[in-house]
Amino acid sequence: MGRTVGAISLGALLLVCAAHPAWAALNAQGQKEVTALLTFVGSSTCTFIRNGSDYDAKSAQDHLKTKLDYLQRKQLIDSAEDFIARAASTSSMSGKPYMVRCDGHELASADWLRQELQRMRQVTP
Repeated sequence: MGRTVGAISLGALLLVCAAHPAWAALNAQGQKEVTALLTFVGSSTCTFIRNGSDYDAKSAQDHLKTKLDYLQRKQLIDSAEDFIARAASTSSMSGKPYMVRCDGHELASADWLRQELQRMRQVTP
């Protein structure tokens, strides 16, 4: 009977992990930070520039979430820094850097997100 209970518990655990592949390699802190960065992107008033085209904040958030999900399934993201470097910095198709335009100033999305990550970490150690 103990074996059946163990098998059920393991099966349930595997089912939960399979249902949430986007967070498979991130620890609790990484999950919190990446979620906060995605929220930051989605609530921004900045224009996102991807492969020469402008996108609103919600479109940028959706795109980055899709990239995050893919990279997590491949176990390639295990920190907020990895998320920025591998999902939120450059186009996987063209290799061109993502940019953001805020208040008339343009900067690399990687720099913008690293600044926000640093600010978040100072506010909530």
